[in-house]
Amino acid sequence: MMNRDPFRTLVRAEGVRLYRDLPWRNTRDPYGIWISEVMLQQTQVPRVLTRWGAWLDRFPSVQALAQAPVADVLEEWQGMGYNRRALALKGAAEAIVAEYDGEIPQDARRLCALPGIGPATAQGIRSFAFDLPGVYLETNVRTVFLHHFFPDVPGVPDRELVPLVQAACPACEDAAGDLFAIAQDENDTPRSWYYALLDYGAHLKKTVPNPSRRSSSYTRQSAFEGSRRQKRAHIVRMLLDASKCGELLGIDEIAAGVNDMELKAGRPHVERELVASILDDLEREGFCVRGESGGLDVWAICS
Repeated sequence: MMNRDPFRTLVRAEGVRLYRDLPWRNTRDPYGIWISEVMLQQTQVPRVLTRWGAWLDRFPSVQALAQAPVADVLEEWQGMGYNRRALALKGAAEAIVAEYDGEIPQDARRLCALPGIGPATAQGIRSFAFDLPGVYLETNVRTVFLHHFFPDVPGVPDRELVPLVQAACPACEDAAGDLFAIAQDENDTPRSWYYALLDYGAHLKKTVPNPSRRSSSYTRQSAFEGSRRQKRAHIVRMLLDASKCGELLGIDEIAAGVNDMELKAGRPHVERELVASILDDLEREGFCVRGESGGLDVWAICS
């Protein structure tokens, strides 16, 4: 059982001591906060620091992102990994413009119905843009709760953490859906509370054996080098480069480019069938389109 008050006092104090003045914390714009939340999924903070501002310069609003060509969105995302996140951002922006007149909703269910937005991203937007309570359960938050309440316990499921996270959040909802305040301090809000948890959790991961690895949801990221994921990313970059020159690429050119990358890395030759399979996936997911030139199939990045 959680001894709530001492725990919250400790976390708030550590949050002040360890606070990171990150640029997306200096805004309450839900669009900018949404972009930061998506970028921070599976991408380290230093990398996001170099890309968040550039993204907002290029796509300064939901409307700008919704109207942007797919090629521009993918081009700006290069180097961030997991290109699906960029496509999901654009798809969600289009839905927000169509369904909510460009205003990002505050309701968790409506947010989670948008492409690429799950419970953690939805609550991140709610907490940091709108100061609304809820369960924001991401890796640094897990780290804090696992460290304090499940020391040395392996395989802890999120269902064990959720009630604790909910109970600790300021202005939580009770069973009837009514809000009640844990503290009277006007500075003790969901926004400030979750920033404190994020910074304290990041500190713990550097100073103790990473507690988040004891979560049942923890999975070690597979190696990128030589993976199908790397080949996918390389093909997307090839198609983007070709689009800048107004060119279409055939499978032989694409396979040659992939094999050039593999051979330079000392890896074996890639079969044409594997490249064709990746192209099929990319076409189905909306990254590229197939056409015909001289009786042969050719591919181009989506416009």
